[in-house]
Amino acid sequence: MELFSVTLASYYGDFTVAAASENLTPSQGKTLTVLRRGAASMSALATTLTCDASNMTGIVDRLEKRGLVRREPSPSDRRVKNVALTEDGERVIDTIRGKMHHTVAGLEQLSPQERDTLSALLERVFATRPAV
Repeated sequence: MELFSVTLASYYGDFTVAAASENLTPSQGKTLTVLRRGAASMSALATTLTCDASNMTGIVDRLEKRGLVRREPSPSDRRVKNVALTEDGERVIDTIRGKMHHTVAGLEQLSPQERDTLSALLERVFATRPAV
């Protein structure tokens, strides 16, 4: 558990600095990261990011104002709005990831097979986490 804690703190610090370089808060950056996997409802985003729904609305409002996300009707329920990345949002999250030098340097020490194994192990460890 201690190694997870140290690893996550290092990653989060790296991510926070990279997000700030794009004039984003850590919460805004994390929202873009989650949306990189696909569009999500506001409630799913709030659950994933463990924040209040009203806070999520403010985060999405600010990202939408910058043109990084867009709201769109859910294909399964017209009452629900999904949030999706725009092309600018994809570019920004890719830029943030590219600026995470400490994290990238650590991962580059692993072979492609070791990175695949690490990914598979982390998926198993966190399999109980709600999906977006």
